[in-house]
Amino acid sequence: MSETVHVDLGDRAYDVLIGPGLLDRAGALIAPLLTRPRVAIVTDENVGALHLETLCNGLKSHGILSESLTLPAGEATKSWPHLERTVEWLLDQRIERNDVVIAFGGGVIGDLVGFAAAILRRGVRFVQVPTSLLAQVDSSVGGKTGINAPHGKNLIGAFHQPSLVLADIDVLGTLKERDYLAGYGEVVKYGLLGDHDFFQWLEGNASRAAEGDMQARIAAVKRSVQMKADIVQRDETEQGERALLNLGHTFCHALEAATGYSDRLLHGEGVAIGCALAFELSARMGLCSQEDPSRVRAHLREMKMKVDLSDIDGELPSTEKLVELMAQDKKVVNGRLNFILARGIGEAFVTADVNPDDVGAVLRDARH
Repeated sequence: MSETVHVDLGDRAYDVLIGPGLLDRAGALIAPLLTRPRVAIVTDENVGALHLETLCNGLKSHGILSESLTLPAGEATKSWPHLERTVEWLLDQRIERNDVVIAFGGGVIGDLVGFAAAILRRGVRFVQVPTSLLAQVDSSVGGKTGINAPHGKNLIGAFHQPSLVLADIDVLGTLKERDYLAGYGEVVKYGLLGDHDFFQWLEGNASRAAEGDMQARIAAVKRSVQMKADIVQRDETEQGERALLNLGHTFCHALEAATGYSDRLLHGEGVAIGCALAFELSARMGLCSQEDPSRVRAHLREMKMKVDLSDIDGELPSTEKLVELMAQDKKVVNGRLNFILARGIGEAFVTADVNPDDVGAVLRDARH
């Protein structure tokens, strides 16, 4: 029942497997990568409590020994202290360059462990086993790894492609509704940036997937991964087209910074709000019709997602402060902030030609 998406990057190519029961089959799937039958697993407290035993048993049934490190859950783990702890632990485990490290968790663990693997012995192989919808459709694919800095998200990192990605759809069944919907923010982004037909499919099927329909979940994850893989193959290190994957993220990263990277705003929630704002900004600039942002907002509302700044609990900084936070983004080139805007649903493009006054006006309107 599982589906495969191949990410064709020459000698760094790998497969993304999508389907149920992959943790149980992990031993058989990972064994071909190994030169000796042992792996090191890094996970977090939440995922470890729910799924670590299943993964270890799946490995053990194929004669693969495993040691595991469990880190605290949450965005704060993507930091220097936890990176240092992870690298030191991997060295204690005598992980060699031919060994495999398994990143077992959501986007935080995938980013952190991928970065640890990138810098350990100048690069060891790692396998992504993403356990959140957000990680399955986005962060586990494409080789972006890293940690956060006080200056902003993901400012310290490296491109380091995994050797295999196992997206077990069964694991999504243990996500809280809020976490599933946060991941959906990244799914809907793919339709908005480059595939009108996929967005239309989501309008008809995403609620079935949210309610647990296995086939709908597999289809949504597969299409998202395929779109990301296609873009990464053409622009691995984000020189051009890959920037489209940041639709909604310029607003999102500023809002995450403004809320202190806390549970007030999950990353995928910020992406959903950011996508709605990007379409509002596009319509304000006359790039797309006013119907497009209305349709985006209506779909997000139907999915019970956050859509406006007023949906975020607590006080937010001033509009001016939010615009200032956006200027810290990695997408600043020659001092100018690149935005991903749209000429319509499925027609995103990158531009630096944006009036800050328009950005401020869109943010002010979204507060009410």
